[in-house]
Amino acid sequence: MANSSAKPFLKWAGGKTQLLEAFTRRIPKELAEGKLPVFVEPFVGGGAVFFHFNSIFEFDECHIFDINEELILAYTVVKNNVEDLIDILHDIKEDFLSKDDPGRKEFYYNLRAEFNREKPAINFQQCGKEWIQRAAHLIFLNRTCFNGLYRVNNRGEFNVPFGKYKNPKILNTNVLLSDSETLQNTTIHPGDFTGSSQYISAHSFVYFDPPYRPLNETSSFTQYSKNGFHDLEQERLASFFEQCDKKHAKLMLSNSDPKNVDPDDDFFDSIYEKFHITRVPARRLINCDGSKRGEIQEIIVTNY
Repeated sequence: MANSSAKPFLKWAGGKTQLLEAFTRRIPKELAEGKLPVFVEPFVGGGAVFFHFNSIFEFDECHIFDINEELILAYTVVKNNVEDLIDILHDIKEDFLSKDDPGRKEFYYNLRAEFNREKPAINFQQCGKEWIQRAAHLIFLNRTCFNGLYRVNNRGEFNVPFGKYKNPKILNTNVLLSDSETLQNTTIHPGDFTGSSQYISAHSFVYFDPPYRPLNETSSFTQYSKNGFHDLEQERLASFFEQCDKKHAKLMLSNSDPKNVDPDDDFFDSIYEKFHITRVPARRLINCDGSKRGEIQEIIVTNY
């Protein structure tokens, strides 16, 4: 069994840590009985669900995917080069924390500019020192930027402003070591969610965590890749969900509930009408207006 202390090494907008109990209560009985040896997550994101389920269940193999290549690089480095990653992050942390507030801000923007400027094609098969350093830079930016967002502009450049934290957790050695251990039974894949199809069968439990459909124009944080993820993509995913159902895999999907703002919005009720939809409470964690960070409903779709 993987390390039970494994948890996300990145802060991630829309992370599912707060919903893990709700998800665990809704797992298929076959998973609880040890009859689903393969776990697949086509949108791994921050990995809260992956680390949780791979810590409490005995999977023979896991497959995680994401279209965000920087994220996939980070997972690959944590799996294969965690000691070197820790050494680099330690040096970055010491340098950053030794500075006053203006110095820290300057350090952040200089490193962000370097991160955007030096962006060669990533080789996931050979993670040399330059790739380990890039993964360390991503973790640093994630831990010190505003709200832990990962957002890019149309040129694919990371553009989140400085977060002004007093004591950001740039290096968490225990978490990185635990995560590396948990990733040892896992194959890490860059690419679109449809690439997971070959690993999905009657022996698989699949959890889908796509970029959430924004509840309004100001709540959209789906720009984790330069192409975005819009309603046509949500509908393409729903079609893929049906294809996976025909393979007799056990499927779970979560998303925002548009009925929070428009009771007549049946978008997800319509595209997942063949499946079971439940609504669970969650807290809105990302909003510029603190008074609007209240409880909302999110949906969980299952085929069992």
